[in-house]
Amino acid sequence: MTNAAESQFGEAFVGSGAEAAHVNTVLGCRGGSVETSFTSALATPRPGHVAFVTVLRPGLAVKPLTLFVNKATLAGERHSALTWGAAQAGVASGVLQAVTDGVIAPDEVDALLLIAAVWVDPGAEAEELVYENNRRATRGALGAGRDRYPPIDALLAVADAPANPFLGLRLGPSGPDRHP
Repeated sequence: MTNAAESQFGEAFVGSGAEAAHVNTVLGCRGGSVETSFTSALATPRPGHVAFVTVLRPGLAVKPLTLFVNKATLAGERHSALTWGAAQAGVASGVLQAVTDGVIAPDEVDALLLIAAVWVDPGAEAEELVYENNRRATRGALGAGRDRYPPIDALLAVADAPANPFLGLRLGPSGPDRHP
């Protein structure tokens, strides 16, 4: 990161169905607002939402140091295992892929902190898909943050046609009726 006061925000959605991954990232420098948020989230767990430091293996915290924040309340043993296991491993791998690809400069990893807010659907079952989708979504979100993606022109082009896997509303090409 070129500017120590600047944070990078990224988002990516990968996959489909219950094994889809939605990851939001905030990357910033130690000593700044990201560190304050990182520390606060780590120190204030809530029922069903326990932020934790992401590890590649026990005792090997990923760099940049990454706080995993689950967006879905932990719901049973399988969901918890997929969150702490496959999703965490996918996030760790995605972060390191971003370092390998130069999205995050290897010589800056010790000066940075990353917060990854991660959705794991309580209905997910396929561990391999949860892992792979979270790996790709984490790498994608970090790239989007670096590139400040999406550009405003791309957003304005589809402003009247929102879509997501949970939206049942069907809109025409011009969107809903507008009233001044």
